[in-house]
Amino acid sequence: MKSALSKGVALAAILTFTAACAPAEDETDMAEAPPAAEETTSDATEMSETMTPATVDGIEIVDPETVGFSAEGLQALDSELEALVDDGKLAGIVWLASRHGQIATLNTHGVLDYDTQAEMQPDTIFRIASMTKPITGVAMMMLWEEGKWKLDDPVSKYIPEFADLQVKTEDGGTEPMASEMTMAQLMSHSAGFGVSSTYAGEGLSDSDLQGMIDKLAALPLETQPGTAWDYGPSVNIQGYIVEKLSGQSLDEFFETRIFEPLGMDDTGFWVPEDKQDRLTRVFDYDDDGTLFMMPDTVRTGTEPPEFLSGSGGLFSTAIDYWTFTQMLQGEGEYNGARLLKPETVAKMRENVLNDGVPVDLYGPDMPGVGFGMDFAVVMDKDAAQTKQSNESYYWGGFFGTSFWIDPEADLVFVAFIQNNNGSNPYEGTPPVREMAIDGLYDALVDPSK
Repeated sequence: MKSALSKGVALAAILTFTAACAPAEDETDMAEAPPAAEETTSDATEMSETMTPATVDGIEIVDPETVGFSAEGLQALDSELEALVDDGKLAGIVWLASRHGQIATLNTHGVLDYDTQAEMQPDTIFRIASMTKPITGVAMMMLWEEGKWKLDDPVSKYIPEFADLQVKTEDGGTEPMASEMTMAQLMSHSAGFGVSSTYAGEGLSDSDLQGMIDKLAALPLETQPGTAWDYGPSVNIQGYIVEKLSGQSLDEFFETRIFEPLGMDDTGFWVPEDKQDRLTRVFDYDDDGTLFMMPDTVRTGTEPPEFLSGSGGLFSTAIDYWTFTQMLQGEGEYNGARLLKPETVAKMRENVLNDGVPVDLYGPDMPGVGFGMDFAVVMDKDAAQTKQSNESYYWGGFFGTSFWIDPEADLVFVAFIQNNNGSNPYEGTPPVREMAIDGLYDALVDPSK
C-alpha cells in the first residue's frame, strides 16, 4: 500500500518567521490504504515572508529571533518533520517550541483521518496516554502542599490493603517486604510493582480504581521496594490516592483544580460528541512499513470511563498541554492561576531514585537520567548524550506524543503524533523528540535573548 497524503501545512509559514525575522485484537484487516489525494498546501504558504505575529487560541506567536532562535534553523527542523509526513512515516503532526513563555513556532502537517483527509490543526485532539502522568503528579503535589501526605510516608498509610504485600523471589516463592514502600517510591516507579505487561491478564482496568487496588493487593510485588525502576501501575495508584485524599473523583479534581484554572478546555478523560470531528484517528504500520489507519473504535472516548486512568487516560491538544508546561515553567503559576509553589515544582524535577537504580524504559539503561515526581530528569547531559541542559525534565505517551521542559534555557517543546505504540523506538515510529532536540538547540543561536 502506498500512502498518498495531502499536506496540512496550515501554520508553518504563518507561525515560523523567515527572512526578515492500545491496539485492536486483529490488526491485519483494520484499514485500507489511504485514498490518493491531490497535494494541497494552505494559502498560508503563499503569504509574505515578512509578517506580523499571529495569534492562535489567544496566544501570540512571536518572531523567533526575539527569543534567540534562528528562523532558518526552526524552518530546517520543521522541514525534517514535514518530510516524515510527505514520506508516509507519519499521518500528521502538530508541534511547537517556546522560550520565556512565548511560542516561537507552531506547525501542523498532514491529516488526522485518511478517509476525510481533514488536516491537522492546532486544536486537533490527541490521546496523550502517559503524558497524563505528569498531570497526576501535579495533582499529587498539590495535595502534598496541603499536608495530606509526605514523601517518606508508607503507602499503606493511605492504602491499608498494601500493608502486608509479599515480594517475588528468584526461586519462585515470596518473601515479606524488607521495608514498606514509600510515597516517594510510588511517585517514581520504584515501589516494587512490575512493568505494565506483568499485569496484562489481571484486568486491572476492568472496573474502577478501587477494583484495581483490590486486585493488586492480592498479587506479590515484582521487586523489593526501592531496588528497581519498573514502568507499571504506580501512577494509576496515585490517581486512586488523589481521589481518596481529595474526596473528589479524579476527573473532577483534574477539571476543577487544574484544567479550569489553566484554561485547558480541550483536555479530559473523554471527548464530547461536539468535539469528535477534531479527534485524530490512530495509525500503525504494516509488516512492510506502510502506514495505515486503525479502526475508529480505538479509544474514541465519547462517554466518561469507569476506570479513570491517571497513568494514561487523557485526551488533549498541543496548545492545552503547552499551557500545562507553562505552569511548570512558571514555577507553578500561569496567567494568574497558581497551582504549586516554586519550591514544589523544583522538588518534582529532583531525582528521587536510590543510588544504583537506573531508568530503563525500553532498554538498555539510560545513563545520566534520573526520575522525579512523574518526570524523567536529565541529571548528567554528557552521560545522557543530549543537548538538553541538566535538570531538563520530560516524558511521552504510548501514541508518540512528547514534551520536554529545559529550565536553564527556558525552552519548551511539545509534539503530538498518533501512532499505535508510537513511543517505542523499535516499532517503526520516527524519533520525533530526538530529532527535535538536535534541531531546536542548533536553532537556538542566541540563548542570551
